This record gives sequence, C-alpha cells and structure tokens, in this order.
Amino acid sequence: MIIGIHGLSNKPPAEALMQGWEVAMLEGLQKNTGTNLNPEDLNFISVYWADVMYDQPDDNAELYRQALPGTLRRYRDNWWDRFRAWASSSIDDVIDRWRQEYGVDEVAEEVLRLKLRDLSRYYEEPQINSRLQARLSDQILEHRNRRIIVIAHSMGSIIAYDVLHQLQHNPAIAIDHFITIGSPLGLPYVKAKAIEANDGPPRTPENVKAWVNFADRRDPVSIDTHLSDDYGANQEGIRVQDDLVMNDWGGIHHKSYGYLRTPEFSDYLQKALG
Repeated sequence: MIIGIHGLSNKPPAEALMQGWEVAMLEGLQKNTGTNLNPEDLNFISVYWADVMYDQPDDNAELYRQALPGTLRRYRDNWWDRFRAWASSSIDDVIDRWRQEYGVDEVAEEVLRLKLRDLSRYYEEPQINSRLQARLSDQILEHRNRRIIVIAHSMGSIIAYDVLHQLQHNPAIAIDHFITIGSPLGLPYVKAKAIEANDGPPRTPENVKAWVNFADRRDPVSIDTHLSDDYGANQEGIRVQDDLVMNDWGGIHHKSYGYLRTPEFSDYLQKALG
C-alpha cells in the first residue's frame, strides 16, 4: 500500500488533494509506462496535516490538470549535474562549519519564520511537531502487516524521516520503499536538526529497505538535489539513491502533482507496485 504525506503551505480539502495525487500517479503510469490501473489498485492513503496549521483549506488552490502532450520528459544527466552535486556538497560542509563557529542557527530560524512558516512551527512548537508526526506514525502502525511505500513531498519528507527514525527500533515496522520528492532534507539547517533529533549523523532509517529521492534542479525547495552525500547508509547498507527529474507543472517546479507523473517516478513506482 502507498502512504503519502504532503508538503509546505495550505492545501485544498483533504479529499481533493488525495484525488490529485492518485490521478497524477495514474496518469504518469499510463503515459510513461503504458500501465493502466484504477485508483483502488494503488491502495493509497493520504496523510493530511494542513488543517493543523490552517483554519480553513485553500479553496483557491490549483486544480489538477492533465499533462500537455510532450511535456512528460525524462531528465538527461550531464557533466554540469555531477559538478553541481559536488559543489553543493562542498558548500554544505563550509556552511556546517560556519554554523558551528558563528552560531548562525538564529539567522536560519529567522529565515524559516519569514519564508517557511510551517517548517518553523514544526521545529519550534512541540505540540505541532507531535501532532504532525502522529498523523503519519498512526497510519504506518495501523498497516504494519502490509508492504508499505511511503511517498513524502517537500516538508512531508522531513516529517516522514523523523517518524521513520523514531519507529526504527520497532521490529514490526518495515518500509519497503521510502520515496522523497522535492525534499529540503539536504538543507544544512534541516540536516542539523536531524542530527540533533537523532543524536548522530543523519542516515537512512534502519526500517527502510530502499530510499529514492527525486528532485528537479529548478526547484528551490530541493536546491540540494543529491541527498546521498548528506545521509549515510543504515546498518543494512541501504543508502538514498538520487534521481533528477523534470517537473512539468511549471512555476517553481515544486508541485507534488508534477513530481508524481515524471517518467522516472513512474518507472520506479511501477516496479515498487509489482
């Protein structure tokens, strides 16, 4: 079964968001792999937490729209991507040292408060943190006897990572596939919080059998597109695998619907469902 968790900012009503994710995955599977499935074949559950942050859903949110012909394209890796991944890792190391020496966490926290209000509250308000994590952990625990695929978008990937680490010593929990899309887990401040919460260098949770990270290099939220140099392997040697994609939705190329129908995501999902 698939358990999805959404990302930053207010969202449409829960049912509309769930249907949008379903349609995006189904459209991608059909157009990219030729696989025709019904919604019930996905066995999809949406973990919705926007109502914890916002009094009312966003009734003006973008409605789902079908991809235009020719817009679902595969990403072509080149030397610039390899250089960019190396440079990002090197810069992260410098920033991490700078943060430790000059205490720039206060600056980061102010930026979060101004630009990423939901994430700031998640880190600063324990009650919010607990409620958001409980939404996901409850679903994982309820379905622990089934094969589980967790798909986490944007800030949802931070919540999912934290929850999976908390559950990693529960022998009944095994996550067959952890899929992150448009994830900010590579940001130095977020990594520092992961180290703090998990009492050690960030790595793949022990209950995860496979972790793949899909990112569009035009997406400012996942500006560090390669998590493999930020998160180590777990004791079973499972390390995050990074895959660059082309999110066709437009705008800042961060929309979950766009990620869920990229050819690379569809290929992986088809195999995971099989």
